[in-house]
Amino acid sequence: MNSVIQKSTRIIIKVGSSLVTNDGRGLDHAAIARWAAQIAALRALGKEVVLVSSGAIAEGMLRLGFEARPTDIHELQACAAVGQMGLAQIYETSFRAHQLGTAQVLLTHADLADRERYLNARSTLTTLLRLGIVPIINENDTVVTDEIKFGDNDTLGALVANLIEADALIILTDQRGLFSADPRKDPAAYLIAQGRAGDPALEAMAGGAGSSLGRGGMLTKILAAKRAAKSGAHTVIAFGREESVLTRLAGGEAIGTELSAQTGHLTARKQWMADHLHTAGQVVLDAGAVQKLSKEGKSLLPIGVIEVKGEFGRGAVITCVAEDGSAVARGLSNYSSAEARKIKRKPSAEIESVLGYLEGHELIHRDNMVLL
Repeated sequence: MNSVIQKSTRIIIKVGSSLVTNDGRGLDHAAIARWAAQIAALRALGKEVVLVSSGAIAEGMLRLGFEARPTDIHELQACAAVGQMGLAQIYETSFRAHQLGTAQVLLTHADLADRERYLNARSTLTTLLRLGIVPIINENDTVVTDEIKFGDNDTLGALVANLIEADALIILTDQRGLFSADPRKDPAAYLIAQGRAGDPALEAMAGGAGSSLGRGGMLTKILAAKRAAKSGAHTVIAFGREESVLTRLAGGEAIGTELSAQTGHLTARKQWMADHLHTAGQVVLDAGAVQKLSKEGKSLLPIGVIEVKGEFGRGAVITCVAEDGSAVARGLSNYSSAEARKIKRKPSAEIESVLGYLEGHELIHRDNMVLL
């Protein structure tokens, strides 16, 4: 028996493009009607559900007469804008058949990187759930550029799970779960029924971003589970065309791959910092500073900083990296990039004499830092 979904109250469900579209011929109305029916059954069990759905660009291509996916960014954005209308329309109609209301929520990374907008998004989603509405979430492809994209809806699903502290993330895909090897190439490959989110061995099994159909691939799903686990959310990766997959999972049936969260919940502020996909700048640390942060739980002092990259203001979330480029931590900087460059490699006792003022003895205080 699989009790993760059965015991979960707040669930994020992510469905990929291949599950809601008709091989590039726009949205699959019958498939979406089935998702609505299953989610209505989950709601009847007392579960709160947020749906992260792809499909807007495919629907926009159909409505605008594109036979192939455009490469021009503005044409893609136009497809997304037109397609969002169709996506919202069909979900509204499908859920209304079960006396459920829906709300469309379009997000960009900038919405979650800004603290005030992050809290507003959280409040909006939790209020919608309290009012009995099913939020339908997608990336706002009409305005995003590559620099601020989530990258894929698996990542978006994990970020939303963290945003509203969901109990579980269900990623529905065109694969039956995570296999020990590519089953299309290795007849001895077997399904990994259970695992630990964040286990490096699972990432190795996923084989890379091209190991599955669709833009994300299995690796992004494994990494999404790792991200969701930071807020205590468990993840199930399952075949979306499995008959009544959602209701069977809710009934305790083991389907696909279950990746359990082993870590406790981060505080809300630290979770927000951990979920930054892009930060305004970086500070490169010497080996001693890396040791102090990662092993001893200390604050970051200016003396341990070798280099400051990017431009950022006081209070910005920045990334701390080791000399080999590996990310060590993220945190709120007490100083701007210009100030940080002046005080790097300096003892804290000299900050005031260098700058003429003192905002803190630390570049990043440990209370404002999350290890990666």
